[in-house]
Amino acid sequence: MASSSQTASSSHLPSAFSSPPGWNKYDVFLSFRGEDTRRTIVSSLYHELRNREIEAFMDDTGLIRGTSISPILLAAIQESRSAIVVLSPNYADSKWCLDELAMIIQCMENNSTTVIPIFYDVLPHDVRHQRGSFAKAFTRHLERFAQEDDKLNQWRAALTKVAGLSGFESNKYSSDLELVRDIVETVCNELRPIDVQWALSSTGDFVAFEATRRAMNKVMRALQDDEITAIGVFGMGGVGKTSMVKHVGAQARKLGLVHHVIMAVVSQAPNLRNIQGTLADLLGLKLLEETVFGRAVRLMEKIMKGSRILIILDDIWERIDLSSIGIPSHDELQRCGSKIIFTTRRLSVCHTMESQEIIPLQVLSEEDAWNLFQKKARTPLHESTNLYGVARTVARECAGLPIAVIAVARALGDQDLDDWWEAAYRLKAGQPANYEDERDVFRCIKLSYDYLRPDDNNIAKSLFLLCCLFPEDFEIKVEDLLVYAIGIGLFQDAETIREARAKAHLVVKYLKASSLVLDSAYHGFVKMHDVIRDVAITISSEVGPRFFVKAGCELQSWPAIHNAHEGYSAISLMRNQIHKLPESLKVDIHDVNCLPPEVSSNPYWVNFDICIGWKEHMEQSYYGRFFERKLNVRLDAEWHLSRYLTLNTSIETLPDWFIHLVTEKTKMLEYIGCRNLENLLVDHDRGRLKVLQFLAVIECHMDVLMNSVHSEPVFESLIYLFLEGLYGLEKLCIGNLAPGSLCNLKLLNVRNCLELEDVLLTSNLLPMLQNLETLHCEYSKDVRVTKMEYVFDCAMLEPEEIILPKLREITLCYIMNLKGICYGHPPRGVFCNLNSLAIRGCQKLKYLFEYKVAQSLFQLELLWVEECSDLETVTETSWETKIMEEWPEFEAVTEASWLTINKLCFPKLKEIYLSSLPQLTWIQGSFECPSLEHLYVYKCPRLPDLVASDFQSKSHVKANDEGHFAIIFERLFHRQFNPEQIPQFFSKKESDFSVGSLM
Repeated sequence: MASSSQTASSSHLPSAFSSPPGWNKYDVFLSFRGEDTRRTIVSSLYHELRNREIEAFMDDTGLIRGTSISPILLAAIQESRSAIVVLSPNYADSKWCLDELAMIIQCMENNSTTVIPIFYDVLPHDVRHQRGSFAKAFTRHLERFAQEDDKLNQWRAALTKVAGLSGFESNKYSSDLELVRDIVETVCNELRPIDVQWALSSTGDFVAFEATRRAMNKVMRALQDDEITAIGVFGMGGVGKTSMVKHVGAQARKLGLVHHVIMAVVSQAPNLRNIQGTLADLLGLKLLEETVFGRAVRLMEKIMKGSRILIILDDIWERIDLSSIGIPSHDELQRCGSKIIFTTRRLSVCHTMESQEIIPLQVLSEEDAWNLFQKKARTPLHESTNLYGVARTVARECAGLPIAVIAVARALGDQDLDDWWEAAYRLKAGQPANYEDERDVFRCIKLSYDYLRPDDNNIAKSLFLLCCLFPEDFEIKVEDLLVYAIGIGLFQDAETIREARAKAHLVVKYLKASSLVLDSAYHGFVKMHDVIRDVAITISSEVGPRFFVKAGCELQSWPAIHNAHEGYSAISLMRNQIHKLPESLKVDIHDVNCLPPEVSSNPYWVNFDICIGWKEHMEQSYYGRFFERKLNVRLDAEWHLSRYLTLNTSIETLPDWFIHLVTEKTKMLEYIGCRNLENLLVDHDRGRLKVLQFLAVIECHMDVLMNSVHSEPVFESLIYLFLEGLYGLEKLCIGNLAPGSLCNLKLLNVRNCLELEDVLLTSNLLPMLQNLETLHCEYSKDVRVTKMEYVFDCAMLEPEEIILPKLREITLCYIMNLKGICYGHPPRGVFCNLNSLAIRGCQKLKYLFEYKVAQSLFQLELLWVEECSDLETVTETSWETKIMEEWPEFEAVTEASWLTINKLCFPKLKEIYLSSLPQLTWIQGSFECPSLEHLYVYKCPRLPDLVASDFQSKSHVKANDEGHFAIIFERLFHRQFNPEQIPQFFSKKESDFSVGSLM
């Protein structure tokens, strides 16, 4: 309410109709019914607002009854940025209050005046629907203004609209004081924008050095150019982009180039609500909308109604739609005289954001960096101090990157001389001078690295890290980067070197645009900022691949490599004076020709892990580096990578010093992709492989594994032998090995050696394998033709000869031409310790064992037979043939009597798995399995229905237990079980044991 006497900041108010557009004399207009609230809430509210420097207009005495609302009061409403309407029980009794309210609502609709209703001892729905005291008031108004329907309707509409606004209800507060405090806090947030100088984090300590001044001058000129609306500022992380644009914003506002400066950080993962809220706060706008879209519309309206607003979006990583935030387009901003500045680490972002002026921010000169260093250090560093020399060295190592200069200066400012020298040494060596403070530098640059666009091989990240292998301030030839990149397996999809070279140059260009490498003065070269190089080294050590970098350190001897057991993927010692080899080593060597023919040292390597060969071939191989995987054997931790050698060439090509230092001490040897390996025994003698325990031969070309004319035992320490994809291999051994050869071999694994003929283990090999425990022979399921017909050649063995006494596990997979496990009659008791027999996909196999062999399977616990289409029976001959062999004096013996006398017993057999065996028959009562616990039968149509009593088991027999089946499957075949591959297999429940009819 108003009167001829008003409380305001000025006693002389201009006419309402002469005020310039957008000009506001008051922050708040107070509309209230004096007799209800003047001496209570309104008085307290007015004084509290004034204490908070909110310019409020309040009527002091009230209008004289019978007079009309004055033009001065109307002007006060129009000149206020907001209005607080105190709706009390007698508010609607006053014609002048209702006129004020009607004008306030009109200003709200026309000028976006903010209106805050206070429901003081009334309810919002009573105001909205004119009930209670408001209904009584309008009854009286109808009598007084019966001929003025338009006025009455205008008042009703105003009350309805104000009641629909978000406001305050006094009945929800315990006191007027509490209510006033909340109102004032809301008004301050709504109307008093955050002070720009404070919001821009104060630029009082900002120092514009030469590089910064150049960039600032360009930005200021762009701000004065009416044709430029969007300005992009880019530079490497930590170069000072944010500080610079904050200072530019403050100066532009001070000089009157802009009226408002609003700034928000976008960051790597933009939060639109937060960005909108920050910009709105700086504009004095309260966003009440729930959706991001609604908030964007409101913010855009506010910006479009203003003029000369400078919007700063800091730290943009990729293109962002300005309209999704609520920022008008470049053309719309230009029409209202506003501008926008983007800061980014990426040149490409400046282009995608359609910047009309792109301004780079360079690093500081050495002298400016020194001046900044002195300013930030907490101790005098003038020439007369003993810190001057070392401080200059430390500052120089920061190489002009402001964030590094500041972090290091602050970290060392109060340290003593020894600490300064230690910091200088660490910086020179590429280590953090202070492990806590310099994490700011690391985090800043690490973020740029993390945001490099991903691809199949992370080529951009890998090429960036390769740059840190070169010495500081080194002119890095892009062609050298290409060679190294190819060496670690990058650009494999390039069909030619020219194509790979073109891709390398594109990646380098991308790294330059990302401010992670710098232009060189020479064509075809790049440079890496020293601080960024240090961060890259740290990334390689903390994230991987692990690098050991001591390039250009003037070393005279091999450096100590800490945590060497964890392994490094690259060691850079270029530009040093090292003449001796280290005492321990883990390294990848691209080719055997990289080994020097001679060395002057003779170190003792306790452990080593050396790979000679193309790394990309190792990665493409089915196994990779075999002993780095856990496929068919879980190696003991003590053997993992202990004296480990990988070759893509025969040992014959290795120099003598390497034989002496490496191969004769090697315990784990693998040949991968070797084309000149002809006879393992030649390599055995040349390499003096006396202590070799693990041997893998993978994807090599050779006809015979061992061609023996030896009188001395070979491979007497060998425990595990793996053969995979040996092209052309026809036999494992020709000739006789000397006694003691292979005497400790426990595991033999043969996979996809397609040319192996006739028999896997010939009669000249079997007597050597007295300690063999596990035999695994497998072909891929899609291999349709194999030449192997038998596993063991027993034709030349004596009936009582002891062979394979420790063999416990046999696994045979997809040997398509396999006719039998043994060729000839095996000696009695040959498989007496066999624990597990698993056969899959051997289509031509008709039986498993001869009857006499089956009689000796006392230790067998697991029998697994699957996908053997021709398999008819477990033992070789029918019962009639056995009768004639065992009892020639009888001319006729009944089947029942023979079975009673010669029933086979497998005393320890616990698990039987039979699947996809269409020809398999089963003579009921022919087998006893007193320990049987699990039975699985699937797609065996000729088997009768089996019941527990058929096996005379003493245990409860579980049928088709899926959980147990999966465990056994994965243990035998080293593959994850997928029950969907056998959809009907588990259709029977455990309680329904009769499984023979499943098919």
